[in-house]
Amino acid sequence: MTAWLLRALALGGLAVVLRVLLGFAMGFVPTYGLWLRLLCLVVLIGAAVAWGLRDGRSDRRAHPNPEHGTDLTMLWLQAAVVGGIGCGLVSWVLDFVPRIDLGDAGLLFESTAASAFIVLLIFVPGLVGVAVGRMLVRREHDRPAAADTLTPAGSPA
Repeated sequence: MTAWLLRALALGGLAVVLRVLLGFAMGFVPTYGLWLRLLCLVVLIGAAVAWGLRDGRSDRRAHPNPEHGTDLTMLWLQAAVVGGIGCGLVSWVLDFVPRIDLGDAGLLFESTAASAFIVLLIFVPGLVGVAVGRMLVRREHDRPAAADTLTPAGSPA
């Protein structure tokens, strides 16, 4: 399985699971809808950032020279597009299942607007995680190798 397909299935599946759980929760406690939606957003964004952070760190460790790194932008774009469109279509199909309420959105909405929103929720945080991961590894390489080369202030050395 290719790397982008794994990310697409995992993050798109996570988005579907969160939408279903949000649908159930809104049926039981509709007054907490704002907080439940924010929680679902934080979970999905956090998962994408964490995975992107892992990708950025491993890529920078494998390729210390920034000009010879892997193109993770296209990997995350492919994952986001497939995950977003898949999430929209699976959510549309699941909306026909009794007792699963996802908002009764039509196929056109789920395959365009809802998919585009999920694409952005996967792609942008994923790339932010990649950038931060690469920056953290670069900062690790820039540190002095030995701590005994530094002398404390006021020492006789």
